[in-house]
Amino acid sequence: MRVTLEKSAFLKALNHVQSVVERRNTIPILSNVMVEAKGSEVKLMATDLDIAIVESVAADVAQQGAATVPAHMLYDIVRKLPDGAQLELNQTGDKGRISVISGRSRFALQSLPPEDFPDLSSGEFGNTFALGASDLRFLIERTRFAISTEETRYYLNGIYFHEVAADKVLRAVATDGHRLAQSQMDLPSGASGMPGIIVPRKTVLELVKLLEGEDGEVEIGISSAKIRFSFGKLVLTSKLIDGTFPDYERVIPRNNDKILEADTRQFAEAVDRVSTISFEKSRAVKLSLAAGKLGLVVNNPDSGSAEEEIVVSYERDPMEIGFNSRYLLDVAAQVKAETLRFEFNDAGSPTVIRDPKDAKSLYVLMPMRV
Repeated sequence: MRVTLEKSAFLKALNHVQSVVERRNTIPILSNVMVEAKGSEVKLMATDLDIAIVESVAADVAQQGAATVPAHMLYDIVRKLPDGAQLELNQTGDKGRISVISGRSRFALQSLPPEDFPDLSSGEFGNTFALGASDLRFLIERTRFAISTEETRYYLNGIYFHEVAADKVLRAVATDGHRLAQSQMDLPSGASGMPGIIVPRKTVLELVKLLEGEDGEVEIGISSAKIRFSFGKLVLTSKLIDGTFPDYERVIPRNNDKILEADTRQFAEAVDRVSTISFEKSRAVKLSLAAGKLGLVVNNPDSGSAEEEIVVSYERDPMEIGFNSRYLLDVAAQVKAETLRFEFNDAGSPTVIRDPKDAKSLYVLMPMRV
């Protein structure tokens, strides 16, 4: 194999694929990126056996071939080359080595056999449809903060995408048992009949990075065990979480009739201030609701107390209810409108929070004792 590439295009693609490679691997081949030269481009592939990213980049291919190269080392080498540099990847003699040559710099890196590199992208994807990159970003960004990090409940460690046939929508839901985030959009053409799937947290985080700046369509393919996202010259394939997502609709209140509306920014800043002295673990803040005003109170026997009051729209009976302040701030960060809307029932029941300008999303918080 002998190819010549331009640094910036190669670095961008290499940055995308090497991000899934773990720093420490018990399987040596998984520390490498596959480089395959064919036609007028080089295809890069990296995987951790759960996610695989493949991206193609234009190249001057003098000799076709394939090799695997230590991913992070190759990335660091290319990153440190001068801007505008050309580099050559050359493996003509010793198959256990590959040369990286640019100007007066020359590196000889160890290479493992390409036939040992696992291929996660193979297989049939029976359900396929297209979704705008901005729509996919919207669904992910509105829900990913609520993904559980508790490994014992592995079926909550991702976003649940599914069709709601009665409403003709594609819905995304995430929950960690303490909070729930839901968002939806009109069902894309071709998505009808798709199975409900749980996309893992790591895949979600990779997608967020890869979709940045994208404004075209994403081709999505779903099989019984995997999902594939294709856009531009990049393909991400991921295993799905093999589990059953809980019946989340049972925990979404439908009749909360105590309505409070507050200035989004003012509310978030007040919560942030009073939570400064809260316990690091619980981060509890008490909301005291009264006509036209909302009090925020934190008591910490080890460090003191904090109180703040803001003007709100609320006309029902006084009530006190506690929440994790971090959860309140996470939800407030999703609200793009100037006001956010709380729908309460009582101090022991789940609370619904909405963005008045986003009818497609809702958030549910479980209260806590304070």
